[in-house]
Amino acid sequence: MSRRRFGGGLVDVTPLEPRDPSTAVMAVAEVPEDKRYCAKCGNPVGRSRGERPGRTSGFCPSCGEAFDMTPKLTKGDLVGGQYEVVGALAHGGLGWIHLAIDKNVSDRWVVLKGILNSGDEDALAAAVAERRFLAEVEHPGIVKIYNFVEHGGAGYIVMEYVGGDSLKDILKQRRARAGATDPLPVDQAIAYVLEVMPAFGYLHDRGLIFCDFKPDNVIQTGDQVKLIDLGGVVHIDDHDAALYGTLGYQAPEMAVAGPSVQSDLFTIGRTLAVLTTDFRGYQSTYKDKLPPREDFEVYQQHESFYRLLLRATQPDPADRFVDAAEMTEQLLGVLREVLAVAGEPRPAPSRLFTAELRLGDSAQDEPQWRYLPTPLVDLSDPAAAFLASVTVVDPRQVLTLLGKAPEHTIEVQLRALRAYIDIGADAHGHASKLLNTIVAAHGQDWRIAWYDGLLGVAVGDYGQARDRFDAVYSALPGELAPKLALGLSLELAGRHGEAVPYYDVVSRTDPAYTTAAAGLARCRLEIGDRDGAVEAYNRVPGTSAAYRSSQVGAVRALVRAEAQRPADVDALAAAASLIDRLEIEAAQVAALRAELLQRALSAIGTGLAVPQAVLGNPGKGTAPERDVRFALEGAYREMARAATGSEKVRLVDLANSVRPRTRT
Repeated sequence: MSRRRFGGGLVDVTPLEPRDPSTAVMAVAEVPEDKRYCAKCGNPVGRSRGERPGRTSGFCPSCGEAFDMTPKLTKGDLVGGQYEVVGALAHGGLGWIHLAIDKNVSDRWVVLKGILNSGDEDALAAAVAERRFLAEVEHPGIVKIYNFVEHGGAGYIVMEYVGGDSLKDILKQRRARAGATDPLPVDQAIAYVLEVMPAFGYLHDRGLIFCDFKPDNVIQTGDQVKLIDLGGVVHIDDHDAALYGTLGYQAPEMAVAGPSVQSDLFTIGRTLAVLTTDFRGYQSTYKDKLPPREDFEVYQQHESFYRLLLRATQPDPADRFVDAAEMTEQLLGVLREVLAVAGEPRPAPSRLFTAELRLGDSAQDEPQWRYLPTPLVDLSDPAAAFLASVTVVDPRQVLTLLGKAPEHTIEVQLRALRAYIDIGADAHGHASKLLNTIVAAHGQDWRIAWYDGLLGVAVGDYGQARDRFDAVYSALPGELAPKLALGLSLELAGRHGEAVPYYDVVSRTDPAYTTAAAGLARCRLEIGDRDGAVEAYNRVPGTSAAYRSSQVGAVRALVRAEAQRPADVDALAAAASLIDRLEIEAAQVAALRAELLQRALSAIGTGLAVPQAVLGNPGKGTAPERDVRFALEGAYREMARAATGSEKVRLVDLANSVRPRTRT
């Protein structure tokens, strides 16, 4: 079978070979003693005492509820006059699951899912409810419900047989091979979950809540992934339905507030956490929260992934993702970051932010908040069309046009806020007042936090800027813009080492963010990592308008770092090689070459041997001081040809001063 790419086509997953369904039947259909719990109160039942084995049926010693965990079907039984039982597959939350053959439809394989206990009214109600609306569910990522039949006083749901391995099975197989817990790689776990996210969106759009999502309920079959076991699905407005969930996955508010889209997203976040870590205590100490980030290397390596899990599992449902679509978008962004760590940039345009605003081949290599991306206008805003017509650049003209807006919506106010910030110090007071007005009217959201951070960096309050951009990062962990803004605010605050990882992840994930590469290079130079700075400049693609300025930056990084590490003359040779490849104006090349040769001359003055490469010669050996001086003289004179006035005189004087003594 050919390989298929999961997770939006970003991750290779090996398809599973088809297997004979009959091989999946349990040899002994018995619920393990340590898995026997009361369906009503959740306490252990059927446990052994001394030499007396545990019972598979009886009454709960805690609440008196009857339980019966013995299968009601045996091989050869004909259920509903149509389905011939082959054997038991598993014991689920609502009872036994059997494999059967549909004798009326071409002997196709089907699954019969029975209730836990024919005397359990809640379980029976759940099964009946499942029959009522799930037969209408039609989605390629959801197991198909065919029928509902009764046999021997019990009800059975007849559903599509989905052969394959659940994510829980895959984890068990990895553990067996490794001899220890072996979680899924983050990219693979995200890819699996992304495959079922459309199914969640489909259910939620129809007012259905899955309730009991966990690794057991995702199956890979061949080159597909499906959501199975819909026994806990309820209508969002059904306040009387029995709710089924699993400790460690279920949202904490379910028992009081009931199911919601956000409670489903909570279970998805918990599932991702279990798939990617050796998450001990997820059903006890950490049943409603995540462990600290420092507890797991995978969280330390992938901060955005950890932040995504945090948002999905916030205690307050209002702080979680709005819906499956938003969580999917952020999951895709995080996946792109994870893949980029392995050197596989798979960039994609953001649906929330513009690209960086740096235009052209700017040689200015310093942190600039004006280069940051800006939030895109919400197209559902009533003033979206009007804002699209505001194409002027001058911020004062923008404010004039905004005064004619047909409706002063939040998007109009945010555009005005940006204009006040752009004007500068004279208008920052107006910006602060408008920001307070927006917050009072609309509360806080990520867009308001973004502009608050932008105002902070514009007025030099880098601590405030960092806090606000950090809040945007937590809300949108898959977006690159807040990470770029965090790197910028930390760099401006002089916290270069802390800025490095943010610039790094942005530049690595999407090389088109050239300001991230430049920021990374600057910060690496500040902490003494010259080679890292050059590597950062070299990330800018040759097709970028900033390519030439990045190469100039790489040359200067090599040349200026040599002044701090004079013994490393190889840096000068590397700089000379870069200069030879630069396609910039002759005067700019001459200026770079002059700086290089000045360093070379200084190195010779300390007794160091400088390679011939600094002169642009491919040969081996060292460069004589006399040749270096002639080359430096030539560079100064080239610069002088493009200069005027006093600068021209200064450069000619420099050329004369470095020229070696000659007889002519």
